[in-house]
Amino acid sequence: MSRILRIAGAQMGGNQKADSRRQILDRMIALLERAAGQGAKLVVFPELPFTTFFPRWLIESTQELDTYFERELPGPQTQPLFDRARELGVGMYVGYAELTPQGRRYNSAVTVGPDGAILGKYRKIHLPGTVEPRIGDRFQQLEKRYFEYGDLGFPAFRGPEAWGSPVAGMLICNDRRWPEGWRVYGLQGVELMLIGYNSAAYDPMGGTTESADLRTFHSTLAVQANAYMNATWAVSVAKAGDEDGSGLIGGSVIVNPNGIAVAQATTLGDEVIVADADFDACRQGKEKMFNFAAHRRPQWYRPIIDQVGAVPPA
Repeated sequence: MSRILRIAGAQMGGNQKADSRRQILDRMIALLERAAGQGAKLVVFPELPFTTFFPRWLIESTQELDTYFERELPGPQTQPLFDRARELGVGMYVGYAELTPQGRRYNSAVTVGPDGAILGKYRKIHLPGTVEPRIGDRFQQLEKRYFEYGDLGFPAFRGPEAWGSPVAGMLICNDRRWPEGWRVYGLQGVELMLIGYNSAAYDPMGGTTESADLRTFHSTLAVQANAYMNATWAVSVAKAGDEDGSGLIGGSVIVNPNGIAVAQATTLGDEVIVADADFDACRQGKEKMFNFAAHRRPQWYRPIIDQVGAVPPA
């Protein structure tokens, strides 16, 4: 059977503090419907798409902080998006701020199948920024203050047969800049990497050495290089543009296993990019250039494989 899946990146413009959840959800549903209208069967949304990127602010009230978190997904405020996706027969990757029943907070993402079932869950591991705010800076990067480091590792999972049963993995924002996660997924045979991000259009730790153009270049470079080195398709999707007076880069991109960008956003607003992912195209790199089949891997890889476990068979 064909192993070609039409995938879409649903880039979002900025969410403002003043925007209601319903206003934001309506935009997400519109993007979902636009992608489905172009034949996409999987739609990738950004990191933290349901709210503004709240870690740029010092929030001292727990009650206020809780308004940015989801106690369940889908929950009362997000259910319409999941319902519409299931009606359309479209799967999703969607990020969210997770508040567990035990009171732990994570920057998380799930991938949902076309039937609405959750296929995989990931919690961000490479948290940027600081715990304490930097004195004198208007915008902060306080993910270390509001989130715990992800504790689920890098578990690959199988997509449904309707998608060609690809081996899939998830990362969130800063994770895409680090090779470790990519390689752990690569050793599990990843064929489709799903990524959402909210990256500042300036140096979020202060300074003037990084422009929006340079940060966009680095964002794209990280995805292209790691997609090539692990012979996988990758979909990396931004929340972009002006958000409460703070700039976010765009550059949402779909990259093939040769590291070539086959679709890329051209705006800093709500935009859909689409590409047909042929998962058999991963075989060239996996079987030739990076031919680390299980029986050929050096012994020092064994602990990594034992730790991450095995991907369910197709």
